[in-house]
Amino acid sequence: MLISYLGRNSVKLFIGNLPHDITSTDISQLFSGYGEVVNTNLVIDQFSGRSRGFAFVEMSTRSEGHKAMESLNGSEFKHRQLVCNEAKPQKKKGKRSR
Repeated sequence: MLISYLGRNSVKLFIGNLPHDITSTDISQLFSGYGEVVNTNLVIDQFSGRSRGFAFVEMSTRSEGHKAMESLNGSEFKHRQLVCNEAKPQKKKGKRSR
């Protein structure tokens, strides 16, 4: 389980519509042009080993995160139109009944 500390000024972004052949390094390089990337979490399909088409990026400051969102949301990357928004807090999962 990956636990990331979000500092007071940092912001976590959701990035969607990513190509399935993308890597965490690709994402870090894309976002580093807008500021310091603290963490990237590329969501991988456990069966195919490929990207599920979305990721989360933590930027060190809100201003850097918002600059990245404004620039990258709707932009084209590897022939796909990116979706970039501030991530919503993760809901706590309850126990599943069987």
